[in-house]
Amino acid sequence: MTAPGVADRLTSLVGALRAHGMRIGTGETVDAAEAVAALGLADRELLREGLAATLLHGPSQRQVFDPVFDLYFPSAIGGPESRPASREDLRERLAAALAAGDVMLMGQLAAEAVDGFGGYGSSPETAGWSSYQTLEQLRPQTLFARVRDSVRARNGASGFTDRLLEDEIRRRIEVFRRQVAVEARRRVAERRDRDMLARRAVATTPDRLDFLYAGKLQLDELRRTVQPLARKLATRLAARRRRAARGSIDLRRTLRGSLSTGGVPMKPVLRRRRPARPELVLLCDVSGSVSGFSDFTMLLVQALHDQFSKVRVFAFVNRIDEVTGLLEHGAADAEGLGARIRAEATLTGWHGSSDYGVALGEFAERYGDAVGPRTTVFVLGDARTNMSDPNLAAVRQIAERARRFYWLNPEPRAQWGTGDSAAPEYADVAGMHECRNARQLSELVARLLPV
Repeated sequence: MTAPGVADRLTSLVGALRAHGMRIGTGETVDAAEAVAALGLADRELLREGLAATLLHGPSQRQVFDPVFDLYFPSAIGGPESRPASREDLRERLAAALAAGDVMLMGQLAAEAVDGFGGYGSSPETAGWSSYQTLEQLRPQTLFARVRDSVRARNGASGFTDRLLEDEIRRRIEVFRRQVAVEARRRVAERRDRDMLARRAVATTPDRLDFLYAGKLQLDELRRTVQPLARKLATRLAARRRRAARGSIDLRRTLRGSLSTGGVPMKPVLRRRRPARPELVLLCDVSGSVSGFSDFTMLLVQALHDQFSKVRVFAFVNRIDEVTGLLEHGAADAEGLGARIRAEATLTGWHGSSDYGVALGEFAERYGDAVGPRTTVFVLGDARTNMSDPNLAAVRQIAERARRFYWLNPEPRAQWGTGDSAAPEYADVAGMHECRNARQLSELVARLLPV
């Protein structure tokens, strides 16, 4: 830690990780500083693992930690000593490195590739390096057959062994692609604000990913977090239920028990409560970009099924239909749930745009018996009505029947009421909460559900 700038780099690293939502305290930062002092800077990968062990709380945080670490503790400064002779020359050497599995040589070639093919901009203010541009020029995926045939000719492979070889080559190509991305970020960080780059150019953890801006691959990754998140939420809900079972002080039994101590109540006796598990009704807008948010929430509720006495789920666009049967406990298809709902449920009428007023009015008329004095109702949607009637009367009718009524909106609060958003009108009837990512959703579910 006595090397110039190491302390500043470490504290900046911690600040960038905190900006991505990681809870890193002063004690963990001190542990990280001691790890740097003990491990030194000679072995960069050993330092990476030491800082990860002291700062992180789970393996899912590595996907943020590794690129941020590469920014603050880079493997080199500046570009490579020599530029590639040509694109074909670099591809030939890359094919040989992939066939040999030489990760160190692949890293050197990644630096050469970024320096030779990734640069853009004509002035110091606009100049930079792009991993996408580099990989488009080099196209390492097209080397797959050449590398496979080279390894096969050298070692021989067939059947199952051949399949393992192909998987290994794909893994090596993916390693090279990551090395190119790391090198491009490092070169950009040398010219630009490293802290800004760490916050904006590094993908966040799945639980902080905005539902509305997630692509298909990101949503698929997010769905894989449903089961771990559900287990954590179930534990929190069960703990709340146990605490709620301890009711107020039973004065008569407390005084009776204090007779043996001369009337001094040494041990208060509490009344026992028997909290019932709540009934839950979900009303989910599955149109457009909101569908990713609704799909994830439905899967989460399905995984939490045991925490409720009854669950009923309804999906809508401008018509509403019950889809509880598609979310049978333990049988929901995480990958194809949204497509199956849209294929099997009646969600649209004469047009395909969302219409909250018609859908919620139809729910109040056709499925009013689903809501009772023990029911908690959640509406999932952005409250954008396409300039149609929001039908506040139907929403009030649902709210009056339910024990609790909440609206989870995946849009930022600053956008409520803009354009065709009827969020402020609905918020006057239902408790509306911003719910942009899985972390906010889990916190809201744990806080809003009754015990």
